[in-house]
Amino acid sequence: MYAVIKTGGKQYKVEVGGKLRVEKLEGEVGDVVRLEEVLLVSGESPVIGRPLIENASVEARILEQDRAKKIKVYKKKRRQGYERTKGHRQPYTRLEIQKINA
Repeated sequence: MYAVIKTGGKQYKVEVGGKLRVEKLEGEVGDVVRLEEVLLVSGESPVIGRPLIENASVEARILEQDRAKKIKVYKKKRRQGYERTKGHRQPYTRLEIQKINA
């Protein structure tokens, strides 16, 4: 059984025991978070939300709160003497799916 959830403006297909990396969520390592925005739940008869499924949720445990690898942002305007370099590290949360409540 799998579900399609929405978090951080993105959609993810998740299964029990699966691990995924999502945009930063509030919580400490080891906490259990409940994701309420469930779009689809598979099974013998799949349930499709319009747009969300009522009373459905996915429970996941936070494995890690970290930041991604650094990316460099470089801007330049030719012949103007304008150059700028910046770095950015996007925060993320690593989750392990524990339960799908349909």
